[in-house]
Amino acid sequence: MLTKPDPTTPEGEAILDLADLMDGLQADTGEWPGADTVDILEGWLSRFTFAVSQTLTSQETGRAWVLDQWDQHSDEVKLWSDEASALASLAQEVRSAWDDVAGTDGVPYRPPADDRTAVDLYYGAQEDLEGYSLYPASISRCVRTPRSLSLSDDEACAEANSAAVFHPMENPDDEGLPCIEIAGILVFAYLDADKEAVRVSVHLDTTDEQLVRADRTVPIQVEIEETTVFTNLTSTPTPAPTGTTGWKTRLKRLARRTAHHDRKRQQGVDPHSTNTNI
Repeated sequence: MLTKPDPTTPEGEAILDLADLMDGLQADTGEWPGADTVDILEGWLSRFTFAVSQTLTSQETGRAWVLDQWDQHSDEVKLWSDEASALASLAQEVRSAWDDVAGTDGVPYRPPADDRTAVDLYYGAQEDLEGYSLYPASISRCVRTPRSLSLSDDEACAEANSAAVFHPMENPDDEGLPCIEIAGILVFAYLDADKEAVRVSVHLDTTDEQLVRADRTVPIQVEIEETTVFTNLTSTPTPAPTGTTGWKTRLKRLARRTAHHDRKRQQGVDPHSTNTNI
């Protein structure tokens, strides 16, 4: 079956132009001389680009604490998951070298028990010889524009699973809660002192539209160990029209969700009264 170029498209128009050029060469010379053909094709191919186009979106997946230590002989950088751990490691090192500063410039002979105080005293006395910096930095990755997402497609599900993001609490004073995000679904798992229980909360209002069924529900099955404690898989309605929610939008919704949760808890109101809880 022959394919007819569509002159209304850039590609089809280019193919028809090439045919005209080659026909003109044939009419002038009675053949397609190699050198002339190469010149025509060179100019024609310059109308196209063969670069692979791929839309990449930067997504923040977490945060690390960067500890940079230097002295007269070295400069070492380490990554830590939280500030307290970085300080504890740093304090352990300065206590092991405390004899270098003990009794100088008001430094006590025994290192303080508080990590930050010990670090500040040590490096304050050694500021001309060594130092450190400790600061948080975002961890990001490039997210490729997702292909069609379907719960019946093993490859698509594996792709979505590999893109799941964990949003930890940054410290005990953080207003948020630890959460895993996958395809826009937010699953919070945390220790609830008010209820004296381990609590799991599923939030579906930012779910990727490709997973939302025609009746606006999301197919879910929840299991604890070997027991299914919740399922709504009794039917398989036709999926809703496809569409995606942007990563930035979902992260903003996540931030609002955790802040709202904290305010509700302070007011003594159950923040998950309209969501699926286990």
